[in-house]
Amino acid sequence: MSDVFAAPHAPAEQTLVMKAASVVRYRFFLYAGLLPYFLGAAWAYGVEKTFNPGVFSLGLFGIFLSVVGVESFNEYFDAKMGTDRVFNPDAEEYIPEWMFYVGIAAFALAAGIGFHLARQGGWPIILYTLLGGAAAVWYVGPPIRWVYRGLGETVIGLSYGPWMVLGSLHLHTQRFSWGALLASLVPGLLIMSLATVNNIPDFHQDRLVGKKNLVVRLGRKNGRYLYLGLSALGLLIIPLGVLAGIFPTLTVLAALAGLPLWIVSLRAGRDTWDTPRLFMPAIRAIVQCYALATSVFAVCVALGR
Repeated sequence: MSDVFAAPHAPAEQTLVMKAASVVRYRFFLYAGLLPYFLGAAWAYGVEKTFNPGVFSLGLFGIFLSVVGVESFNEYFDAKMGTDRVFNPDAEEYIPEWMFYVGIAAFALAAGIGFHLARQGGWPIILYTLLGGAAAVWYVGPPIRWVYRGLGETVIGLSYGPWMVLGSLHLHTQRFSWGALLASLVPGLLIMSLATVNNIPDFHQDRLVGKKNLVVRLGRKNGRYLYLGLSALGLLIIPLGVLAGIFPTLTVLAALAGLPLWIVSLRAGRDTWDTPRLFMPAIRAIVQCYALATSVFAVCVALGR
């Protein structure tokens, strides 16, 4: 992983809680895991005019456990594969064996909550739970390892886009919504862009350890075009949805909020895509674009028509 998301190494004197906190990186808690879930609930509240606080809270806890499992597995299996030590073999990573079991426990509890919610919400909740579980457990975990097969970015986009948003919405409405599906493409494309741009500085080590992600397949320069195109499309969907009468008019503010950060990333990465440390501002701008645009979008959807 590139420096912008790297977890600090844990000194020996840290407490057990602090050590766990240093290993489980918080970017997915703030950006990937929770915001799409909030968007689905916002669509239920603002557009479908229905909201169940109890179900929302229990589902939120399930998502929290899921991202704990995702981050635990990512850290554990990346350390086992030595991805971050390719150019520094003597470096030691603080990844304890019990982190693997933390991931298993978190996924098991999350699955239990999903199946419990399915008793009220029906079989689609089971489907979303299984799809999300397959994406999370085998993103870097054996035997599938999506990220090593060139499917990592797509799996991330689906998980934190349609599956997360539609699953969250279904908890409240028990039905499918084409409008919500279109809305889910906003965080889905933006997070897929984030996953792509984050792989650009890691191009050489990912290629050496066999990660056939899109940047490795296309090259860093083409990877830059790809992440900019994905994020631009994610923002463009918002005004198109407004013009089509699918999204509340106020949601156009989300695109306006994210556009300046997209431009910052465009300019910051124009001549630095082949210099990892200089490329960090381009990555940070896309992280901020995703967080701000998705947050504003969810709030404006919740305000309804």
